[in-house]
Amino acid sequence: MKKYVAELVGTFWLVLGGCGSAVLAAAFPEVGIGLLGVSLAFGLTVLTMAYAIGHISGCHLNPAVSVGLWAGGRFDAKELAPYIVAQVLGGLIAGGVLFLIASGKAGFDVAASGFASNGFGEHSPGGYSLTAALITEIVMTAIFLVVILGSTDKRSHPVGAPVAIGLCLTLIHLISIPVTNTSVNPARSTGVAIFQGGWAIEQLWLFWIAPIVGAAIGALIYNFIGPPDEDQQVAEGQEAD
Repeated sequence: MKKYVAELVGTFWLVLGGCGSAVLAAAFPEVGIGLLGVSLAFGLTVLTMAYAIGHISGCHLNPAVSVGLWAGGRFDAKELAPYIVAQVLGGLIAGGVLFLIASGKAGFDVAASGFASNGFGEHSPGGYSLTAALITEIVMTAIFLVVILGSTDKRSHPVGAPVAIGLCLTLIHLISIPVTNTSVNPARSTGVAIFQGGWAIEQLWLFWIAPIVGAAIGALIYNFIGPPDEDQQVAEGQEAD
């Protein structure tokens, strides 16, 4: 149960920190955080939580990451459903807290604001199509999984893994905010879409399907390039002897 609560708390922080920066700060030009600030906010939520709860739950904070780790042989299938439920609940609670805070400003309209929701077509920040959104979310999540699996490989340097993963998520946002407002995380998308209540719910399907497909592809890529080849295994065996 501690693992599931850790995932709930971690995903809560990701959605509140990342989406909160977009709804509460980036919406006001005088604050000046812009696309770069929102991108950093998402990366920092993962970085800070990786050090806080990584040793408890692995700090997935994302149903697609959990699926990708399972596909990559790093996660038990029986844990998938509880992790995903905890992550979605964390996202929904964060969306609720963010809604309560944002509603404290006179004239705030959650539907009109978009509430940091993910979208395509007319609801894409840059007006990108469904196809562009689908490709973006699949590719970005696939690379995210390659970085996660690689940086947490036992042959890598685990102390630096949270930094690599957090910076990767920052870079992903810098690339894809104009296209979809960046999901790569179904729990993050669900947590705010429920409160936006209109088009965000109608388009939510893409932000479940694409990240999960991308995560599975990323796991397949790393499972191909990650394992040591025969020569390296022989050399490692000789060093051990």
